[in-house]
Amino acid sequence: MSILGVTLVLLVLGIIGWLVINTTAIGEHFRENVEVNVFLREPITPADSAALVQYIASKPYVKKMTFTTKEMAKKKYLSDGNEDWDGILTENPLPQSIDFSMKKNYVESDTLKNIKTDLEKQTYVTEVKYPESLVANLNSNLKKISLILFAIAILLSLVVIVLIDNTIRLAMFSNRFIIKTMQMVGATRWFITKPMDIRAIINGAISGVIAIIVVYALIKTAEGVVPELRAIHSAGRLLFLFGSMLFLGILITLVSTHTSVLKYLTKKLDDLY
Repeated sequence: MSILGVTLVLLVLGIIGWLVINTTAIGEHFRENVEVNVFLREPITPADSAALVQYIASKPYVKKMTFTTKEMAKKKYLSDGNEDWDGILTENPLPQSIDFSMKKNYVESDTLKNIKTDLEKQTYVTEVKYPESLVANLNSNLKKISLILFAIAILLSLVVIVLIDNTIRLAMFSNRFIIKTMQMVGATRWFITKPMDIRAIINGAISGVIAIIVVYALIKTAEGVVPELRAIHSAGRLLFLFGSMLFLGILITLVSTHTSVLKYLTKKLDDLY
């Protein structure tokens, strides 16, 4: 029963932990998919466009960059469901552009404004566009959500610690007479606590492993239902979460068991009834 109780509270903590790390991952995913479009002035020679591409590529904020020709811009325009202008216009009115996504640390409103100002100073740049309102709302909303989930995680962690501690103390209560009897026949504290501490470590590890398996199964199910979650899947984050669950299960179980045994060792026999 103690293993089951610890498993259940670790399971709840694991789910909340997954939500917390996913919020961070979702924020990073959205930031790194914000696209900046640098539209080029016409006419521009291949040498000048290559120089501008090299200039932008050298910037530390660029994560991934593509050069969009007039033909590529037209294909993208038509793929979005727009009508072809071949029967009306003789020339392609769409400009060439350099499109790049940014590293997550640079996706801030002030930083993007400075980048836009710098790029628009270049001779062959007519305009720099990026989703300004999206960036502003994205950062603001993600901070609020992260703070709320972090507060919930802290509160839940405290509740989990109390629940596990009470579960273990209740389990040790049924062994209080065995503990006291061993003390009365001359067993040392170390001799009494050692096997119970070892059992606590084993029980905590079993609880942690079971909770990890269930959480992993729930994550895989969620990724099957919502395929977009796979884009933010991070083995490193999951290993940290699972390691924390296992460590927390063992630590709290061990501490609770050890302190409970010491408590009964210090009590008089009459106080155990």
